[in-house]
Amino acid sequence: MANPPEISFAGIFACSAFAACLAELCTIPLDTAKVRLQLQKRAPSGESKYRGLLGTVAMIAKEEGLCALWKGIIPGLHRQFLYGGLRIGLYEPVKAMFVGSSYVGDVSIFSKILAALVTGAIAISVANPTDLVKVRLQAEGKLPSGVPRRYTGALNAYYTIVKQEGVVSLWTGLGPNIARNAIINAAELASYDHVKETILNIPGFTDNVLTQVLAGLGAGFFAVCIGSPVDVVKSRMMGDSIYKGTLDCCFKMLKTEGLFAFYKGFFPNFGRLGSWNVLMFLTFEQAKIFNSVKFV
Repeated sequence: MANPPEISFAGIFACSAFAACLAELCTIPLDTAKVRLQLQKRAPSGESKYRGLLGTVAMIAKEEGLCALWKGIIPGLHRQFLYGGLRIGLYEPVKAMFVGSSYVGDVSIFSKILAALVTGAIAISVANPTDLVKVRLQAEGKLPSGVPRRYTGALNAYYTIVKQEGVVSLWTGLGPNIARNAIINAAELASYDHVKETILNIPGFTDNVLTQVLAGLGAGFFAVCIGSPVDVVKSRMMGDSIYKGTLDCCFKMLKTEGLFAFYKGFFPNFGRLGSWNVLMFLTFEQAKIFNSVKFV
């Protein structure tokens, strides 16, 4: 995923922010379904309201309307602009810092993972408030008649959270969010970088759309396998204020719902992250080409 030398940090930031926002806009219905599945708790009867990715999408659309599938899109775009731009924009400079700017040859997978862990942690520390608002808006389902919603929109959610809970509350769940995004960022960027590099070493393969799609799917799969438990904990803590902290959330989930609760929404998560990574990396690669040609 080496960047052409003529593209500045600002150029890479713009390309990655645009690509991340486009991917978010296209896949947020799957993310909304994933959040609902993750926040769903076991009913006394053993029956669940939401079942599977498509079933959850269909039920939300039926009960709340199609627009409900795009709940949280405004803070979602805020998040992707900041997080998407920073995590990818900083990746190459941080990787170069670890291996040295004069290094020639293939970078080790360890250096790629370390660089992605650092950039993911930095990016989400800046973007955590946008993630919190996004989850709060996505978590609200259909309310009984006469019951007002907590928030009327994204800006109202920011304002209400600060007014009622304080500015610091915008960084609720920062610990698991840093863990989740650092891990997932490492899984996505390092695996995309490494898978693409491996494919390009196979005779007959070039840096084209097929290679980028395969590398994007690989990035999404590794991200979900590694990051699903911390993703569920992050969604639970942001969506519900009953937890005192990360460990309290983990213990309560384990005690009441069992180990598999940490992998709730796994397939919806892969459906979302797999398609998200393919769209994001394809758009990012094309935006880089456009950027480099435009400013040569």
